[in-house]
Amino acid sequence: MSADSGTPRRAALATWPTPLEPAPRLARALGLGAEDLWVKREDLTGLGGGGNKVRKLEWICGAALAEGATTLVTTGAAQSNHARLTAAAGARLGLDVVLVLAGAAGSSTSGNLVLDGLFGATVVWAGEAGGTQLAAAAEEVAQRLRERGAVPALIPLGGSSPLGAYGYAECGRELLGQAPDLDTVVVALGSGGTMAGLVDTLGPGKVLGVDCGAVPDPADTVTGLVTALSGTVHAPETLRLRREQVGAGYSTLTEESMEALTLAGRTEGIALDPVYTGRALAGLRAAVRDGTVAPGQRTVLLHSGGLPGLFGHSDAVARCQEALTVLPVHE
Repeated sequence: MSADSGTPRRAALATWPTPLEPAPRLARALGLGAEDLWVKREDLTGLGGGGNKVRKLEWICGAALAEGATTLVTTGAAQSNHARLTAAAGARLGLDVVLVLAGAAGSSTSGNLVLDGLFGATVVWAGEAGGTQLAAAAEEVAQRLRERGAVPALIPLGGSSPLGAYGYAECGRELLGQAPDLDTVVVALGSGGTMAGLVDTLGPGKVLGVDCGAVPDPADTVTGLVTALSGTVHAPETLRLRREQVGAGYSTLTEESMEALTLAGRTEGIALDPVYTGRALAGLRAAVRDGTVAPGQRTVLLHSGGLPGLFGHSDAVARCQEALTVLPVHE
């Protein structure tokens, strides 16, 4: 998608704009001023449990419909938020959905998989496959569908294509209308499309990406998507990235993420997830501590959703249950 390709077709899937809410108690707990921190509630998009992938899917599905697609095919981890929202989008639009997921039947339960089933998706388990192998498996599935007379639309991991990133270029414009004086937007960096769209609209200086370990070269991924989206070239080193929150790997629960989940829950009553938004807040917390984000600056934490993934993450569920205070009926 280039700058002169015109506005793509959009499939209406959600309610816009999403709220921008103050978070004074969380701000003070982080060491910011009470009026410094706001939360962009991308978890409140209204479709399928909410989340940032809906903005991407509106444009991706719009293109799929324009091309006569009958089936959406995408990939992800077993607890993929993107897969869950693709299933919901297919249900809304009357399209079949096939999810090609890493792992094996029974390797993950609850969480997003419950909603995948609720929304009527078909799951193909691809074994212990990485991004390249998942993409190849999805292409094999798409070819089988073509042989049966279906018209599949292949959606990349996380919906992170130039077309998907367009949704977050739009979000950047929406955010500027809500907070024209913003200094920094903090966002979880997974497959790269969300950060790329924001960078395209806001510039690299206003977007702080917290790497979640989903791709091996996040800076190159983001800048490549920006260039493909609008033709704008940014050197990877101009991006503001924090990479210390990955821990032992993408799907693992870090202590910093667990602390962030607890902090958001107990100061603002906001539920984050352990893989993405927990890491994003942990990265913001570290940025305040080292002065990268300072008091007096208008800072926005982009809440990209993912609540079902919390319930599908056994370590996080166990930690939350351990923290529950239980009193006897009679003392």
